[in-house]
Amino acid sequence: MSANWSDLTSALSGSSSKFTELLQSDPQLKAFTTTNAIDKPVTFGIKSSGSDNTLLITVTNGSAKSSTGTSKDALFTLSALPEQWEQFFKPVPVAPYQSYWGMYGMNIKQSGIEVLGSQTSMAQWTHVWRRVLELAHDAHAGPIKEDEYQEPTQDHLVGRYVFLDAPVWGRTKIFYEASGEGKQVIVFLHTAGSDSRQYHGVMNDARMRKRCTMYAFDLPGHGRSFPSKNLLPGAHTTTEDSYVGIIAAFVKTLGLRRPIICGASMAGQVCLAVAIRHKEVGAAGVIPLQGCEYLSMDRQWHDRSPYVNQSLFNPEWVYGMMAPQTPTPNKNLLWHTYSSQSHGLFHGDLDFYFSGFDARDRVASIDTNACPVYMLTGAYDWSNTPATAQATADKIKGAVHVTMEGLGHFPATENPERFVGYLVEAVEHVQRVRSEGLSSLRLSSD
Repeated sequence: MSANWSDLTSALSGSSSKFTELLQSDPQLKAFTTTNAIDKPVTFGIKSSGSDNTLLITVTNGSAKSSTGTSKDALFTLSALPEQWEQFFKPVPVAPYQSYWGMYGMNIKQSGIEVLGSQTSMAQWTHVWRRVLELAHDAHAGPIKEDEYQEPTQDHLVGRYVFLDAPVWGRTKIFYEASGEGKQVIVFLHTAGSDSRQYHGVMNDARMRKRCTMYAFDLPGHGRSFPSKNLLPGAHTTTEDSYVGIIAAFVKTLGLRRPIICGASMAGQVCLAVAIRHKEVGAAGVIPLQGCEYLSMDRQWHDRSPYVNQSLFNPEWVYGMMAPQTPTPNKNLLWHTYSSQSHGLFHGDLDFYFSGFDARDRVASIDTNACPVYMLTGAYDWSNTPATAQATADKIKGAVHVTMEGLGHFPATENPERFVGYLVEAVEHVQRVRSEGLSSLRLSSD
């Protein structure tokens, strides 16, 4: 008999004992809730929009317990349509139902999703309610089988610092890492509000090390790079000129010859900007991940708020953009890198990712013979969806777009081995197009 999702408490009643057990035993939930700062019980709710029967979660120092009641009993309540909860509680949800943030939406909004009560409290407790929802899913449908993960036994990356002079940033001390001995040079760019540790799995992959010489650098103020002297703490913003400018400065300063530029999310957007302005960078081609010509959204301010802990909110906001099969160590790496950045960096980077980059009237002019474009998008990304990326690729003559199955918004971190299979094909495409172009030039000059 199928569950009646119009009443969430009823639909989950068969797994209530298992849910109670998980709430009491889960080490991640205990780590999130064990603090003397929780000096009084806090209750939040989860319910279907078709009923006010609400699953209540009461959090105290070191524990969480469930009960039932109404949304009036909760500081805030996560509400969704019955059919949306039904999708969330599938054994393996499809995008965007792998997380409540995905259902709630960023640039792509779904009807029927709403947070009742205190919006600030919802943001303050996002790490707790996210884990509670995961445990409710596992109690009802069973844990999602994760992809196999094998950590490298040896690390091949070498890091160092270099001074770069770039527009807006000025002269800044930048950290970068390199690996590989292949002929093809490739530069990896990290996502908004993070750093290049995202690419360690790729840069340690034997296939990539043999084929490419790889570089990855942290933008100013991100990760291990020093902050720009031109921007005060909290005043960070990223623009197309500053971003393309620092990529060009990195390529020039290190003397890189005709590199491929590859990056995800806001770095996927800037890859398209590089393709438009490839002569400035000296790029041989671009591989945009999770990129498109333009995105717009209604901005929220939890990631730059004095009332919300940014080191808890930022990683939680992006955590659900990954594929649900992502191995836990890789999810935790992504969470860690997003939790370790300076105040305002993520929000300032999103100035560029959302609306700040607008190439709708320019992408059609990209010369893919001079700068080949091979776009890759994770099937589980609900921020920059495969359909969004494909629509951009369709406007660029000669561009290729491929959807990556089993991957989300952070493919290089989620499953490096799976991602490298797609990446190698993209590198080969760029090399093949450039080789054919050079052959045509030789023939025409004979």
